[in-house]
Amino acid sequence: MGNRAPVLAFFVVVCSAIACGPPARPAPDAAPTECEPGAIESCYSGIAITAGVGACHAGARTCSADGAWTGCTGEVVPVAEACGDAIDNDCNGAIDDNVDADHDGFTSCGGDCCDNAGLCSEPALVNPGAFDFAGDTFDNDCNGLADDTPLLCDQSIASNTASALDYARAIDICQGVVGAKLTLADGSGTPDPEGRAIRQHFGANVLPQGGVRLAILSTGGAAAKSDSSPSFHPWVSYTHAGINTSPFPADFLAANGGVLPNAPGCPNPAGSTANDSEMLTLRLRVPTNARSFELSVNFFSAEFPEWTCTSFNDFFVVLLDSTYAGEPANPADKNLAFFDGASSTHVPVGVNLAHGNTGLFTQCVNGATGCSGTTGTISTCTSTTLLAGTGFDDPNPGACDSNSLQGGATGWLVTRGNVVPGEVITLRIAIWDTSDHAWDSLAVIDGFRWSGDPVEPGTVILKTQR
Repeated sequence: MGNRAPVLAFFVVVCSAIACGPPARPAPDAAPTECEPGAIESCYSGIAITAGVGACHAGARTCSADGAWTGCTGEVVPVAEACGDAIDNDCNGAIDDNVDADHDGFTSCGGDCCDNAGLCSEPALVNPGAFDFAGDTFDNDCNGLADDTPLLCDQSIASNTASALDYARAIDICQGVVGAKLTLADGSGTPDPEGRAIRQHFGANVLPQGGVRLAILSTGGAAAKSDSSPSFHPWVSYTHAGINTSPFPADFLAANGGVLPNAPGCPNPAGSTANDSEMLTLRLRVPTNARSFELSVNFFSAEFPEWTCTSFNDFFVVLLDSTYAGEPANPADKNLAFFDGASSTHVPVGVNLAHGNTGLFTQCVNGATGCSGTTGTISTCTSTTLLAGTGFDDPNPGACDSNSLQGGATGWLVTRGNVVPGEVITLRIAIWDTSDHAWDSLAVIDGFRWSGDPVEPGTVILKTQR
């Protein structure tokens, strides 16, 4: 039998995913853990220097089965001193100590929930005289609730109210009002009720900057075209009823050498009396943790554009009486309603902000200005949206421009000043006509706020117009 060649058999096994399953993958790394399950350790969430002092002591936390620490149980941390219980509650080493360790005017048994550094980081700023900073989740005013300073107190105020306290609430001052009154510009007399109002809006688009209402002071009527109580008066013809003149604010005038300040290059206002004036005077107790304040202002005037940079300029002032003597300094004449422009040009808030392109007069039509006085041009007008429905938006072709409207406005500005924590300040907000009783102006005021930081006093444009 002959030789036969060897037979080689090859077997190829084809394996589907269904038959053999997916390919093996490496095991994932174990999730990181905070601790070894079952471990127990001491814990304390209070300020370290208070641990083991008075009633304060550490607690314990346990590592759970998934390797995470539980909360700290059994600890006692500092709280405000409960005088009379023979316990050192604030853990400062003294029992029932009725003291003012942080020198803020409030004692540990007199309502100060943070009288020493064991309770919070800045004890002098925390007491019943403070205000709650929004969003810091801390009980700054020691009333048992965090972030509860009232920010809404202007609901249900009648538009024609005669109460000066209602005007404080309308501009969002909800606490600390010591006194309030409505007078003429020198602090005397009773102003025309038609020249002031509290509104939910002015015209179609000027809305509150805080709360649900805003305040209006005017040398004419304090109403847009569709308003009532009081009702609308044309912006060129209304003269306040009753005693409608007074001297200018004496201290403001004296600080300016007996002459009303004015925009550089513009003629001085004529006359020596404040015509058709309205002034709101507020005495306010400054919170113990406040170092400044701000309020929002929107100034409208029928003097734009023809009477810009003439002697017929209405004045708007925010005069601050405070003991503050630091830096940045408040103005020597007390008026915060001014703008410092290029080369330190000092321009009071008013229609002359439209002269020289300061950038603070924006609700208007660009073109010629001052055609009845010192001529100029303006190119910083950005819109007329905030004039809508006010009457200042009515067409009024005049000597300056065939496209002119009845008036113009600054848009929202913000006015700021510095104060001393805990003092009582006086704030006088006033508007008046100079030289005549015609071509009226109006100021919308709202959005008062305290701040814990010093500011550069004066008036600047509000970056976000609403």
